[in-house]
Amino acid sequence: MEISSIPFLNQEEYSYFYSFFQELDNNNNIGDNPINKRRKIDGPAGENNPLKEILDTISFMDDQDIPNSNFDFNFQIPSSNFASETTERVRKTPPPKFDGGSSSSPVSEEMSSGQYHGGGAGGPQRRLWVKERSKGWWEYYNSDECSDQEFKKAFRMTKATFSTICDELDSAVTKKDTMLRMAIPVRQRVAVCLYRLATGDPLRTVSGLFGLGISTCHKLVLEVCAAIRTVLMPKYLQWPDEARLEQIKTEFDSISGIPNISGSIYTTHISIIAPKVSPAAYFNKKHTERNQKPSYSTTVQGVVDSRGVFTDICIGYPGSMSDDKILEKSALSQRFNMGHLKDIWVVGNTSYPLLDWFLVPYTQQNQTWSQHSFNEKIGEVQKVAKDAFMRLKGRWACLQKRTEVKLQDLPVVLGACCVLHNICEMNNETMDADLGFELFDDEIVAGETSRGIMVNAVQVRDSIAHNLLHHSHGGSGFR
Repeated sequence: MEISSIPFLNQEEYSYFYSFFQELDNNNNIGDNPINKRRKIDGPAGENNPLKEILDTISFMDDQDIPNSNFDFNFQIPSSNFASETTERVRKTPPPKFDGGSSSSPVSEEMSSGQYHGGGAGGPQRRLWVKERSKGWWEYYNSDECSDQEFKKAFRMTKATFSTICDELDSAVTKKDTMLRMAIPVRQRVAVCLYRLATGDPLRTVSGLFGLGISTCHKLVLEVCAAIRTVLMPKYLQWPDEARLEQIKTEFDSISGIPNISGSIYTTHISIIAPKVSPAAYFNKKHTERNQKPSYSTTVQGVVDSRGVFTDICIGYPGSMSDDKILEKSALSQRFNMGHLKDIWVVGNTSYPLLDWFLVPYTQQNQTWSQHSFNEKIGEVQKVAKDAFMRLKGRWACLQKRTEVKLQDLPVVLGACCVLHNICEMNNETMDADLGFELFDDEIVAGETSRGIMVNAVQVRDSIAHNLLHHSHGGSGFR
């Protein structure tokens, strides 16, 4: 079968050539080229004949040496000399042109990184257009030339800790190479996520530093955060076993003098864009009054051990919900109510209720010496949790500003930040002093109706306060 050298014109190609010749006809007084002369000889009779325009086009194409295998990838227009000479006149910003031969043009050099040849023997050949971006910044930080201090400033951890995370996530985030392009290495994938969480820089900035597309960077952040939740959270964020629990009790006892404390709890707010669904539930009244503009937030409730490592987190409740309501709905409260956790205390601030397993400060104004001493000791335990959240937001600056992550994806990102915080704390990664962040979470004293009146809890707290004043740990028993 013989194939004509002239491709069949679709609607887009027809419109292109028709517009071009119509422009030449309207501007035939500009320049004396063979095309204008030919149209003048045709006479006025064919000036308004559309069929004549098509015939002239085909006739003109017969006179040109148009290859039948090379086409513009984006617009499907023959990439002959004729098209290359006239594209600039028709379009102000022409798309990149592909030359099937060994062209030395800048466009051809830029396309050399990604190619796809299809169609079999003798078939058309096309190249996959991939924008070249500089990867110099990441290549430096991924090399031995970058010092540990520089690396830690950018990613909030040393190279050794970073390598450990990459090794553990390798099987979860590795992608295979394809015919079209090489897969992004695991270290670069993890680095994109950590840098975005650590600095909170816009995706456009992250894209420029790592030499990747903006949408690619956004996708990598979510993928790596999901892998951290799936792979690392069960290992680095879990309720302590019996041996570790006894160690935590001993460490908190040395801090406060109060026995059997297993954790300190705190709730912080993360600013978000007003959601389209139930915006009133996420409206944060206190933040709105402080910022003098409408503010919306979601919450992160966390229990930490004596080192500031998270042992339990509850993420995603609306910012309008009080701390005591979040605690009531959390899995931690359900485990205590079902009797799975016994003979231990969790310490919170005045935003929480006094329960059989939950210690809070006295709130009355006229306090006794024993009550005042108890509040001071409870404050030292509570400071452990508050300092942990300050380091959490200090390390991962994305939590300091209003996040643009979709509400349904936000719990995964916040959970990943908590896991990474634990990894840094367990590896003794110190945080630079200039990264310190002051929390702006308001304590709203829980009323008696929401606290409930638990006679046993009141009596036990009074007993602990009395023994603290007399430097004795006896008689503070449970139930």
